[in-house]
Amino acid sequence: MINIGNNLNFIYEKLLETYSYQGWWPFLDHEGVNPTKSGSVNGYHPEDYDFPKNIHQKFEVIFGSILTQNTAWPSVEQALNNLNNLIEFTPESLLNFANNNENEFKDAIRCAGFVNQKANYLKNISEFYISIGNEVPSRKTLLNVKGIGNETADSILLFAHKEKQFKVDAYTKRIFTYLGYITEKDSYMSVKNLFEANFKGNVNMFQEYHALIVEHAKRYYSKKPFGVNDKILIEFKI
Repeated sequence: MINIGNNLNFIYEKLLETYSYQGWWPFLDHEGVNPTKSGSVNGYHPEDYDFPKNIHQKFEVIFGSILTQNTAWPSVEQALNNLNNLIEFTPESLLNFANNNENEFKDAIRCAGFVNQKANYLKNISEFYISIGNEVPSRKTLLNVKGIGNETADSILLFAHKEKQFKVDAYTKRIFTYLGYITEKDSYMSVKNLFEANFKGNVNMFQEYHALIVEHAKRYYSKKPFGVNDKILIEFKI
């Protein structure tokens, strides 16, 4: 009988062996690179889990988590660079600039798509963090902020606050549907709960697992039929 819990841990080890440490989240002011990662390689910090190291990096993750909704990372990186030339990465700075320079603010993030929607979401999250001060938000309170869904909330908690939350994305569902652990119809929370109940990792490993899933999926699950050439994880297919 297949032990799904053990397999989720074995899959993590297999991906880590294949791609090494990913060093997520990437930061604009960090010169590190990730030589095993496909695509953009700048700003990563493999095996250094002290990030984010200051409030500005924390809000770079928070703002980036919103900007990356339905958008490829290079466009998000460009939007963050644009913002970085205009504001400090703090909720107060963003909200002040957005309220007083609406057109310039929207122009800065336009490359990330859905400009009006994301402009409002960035203002919403800024108002939220101003309201809670230095508190680490609960997942429930984050989800009450308009524009913050399950995936964005888990991204913020995992990478900005170093909370042990498993972030599920489309790549996660593609890989583990192909392997037989879940179905396409499974809800976000059911997949999240599967991992959180069975993966025996600390918060650093939770960060790595998500990053490794993305790296693997970009190679084998970007085009249909998903996973057909996946020779790395084939031993775990059930």
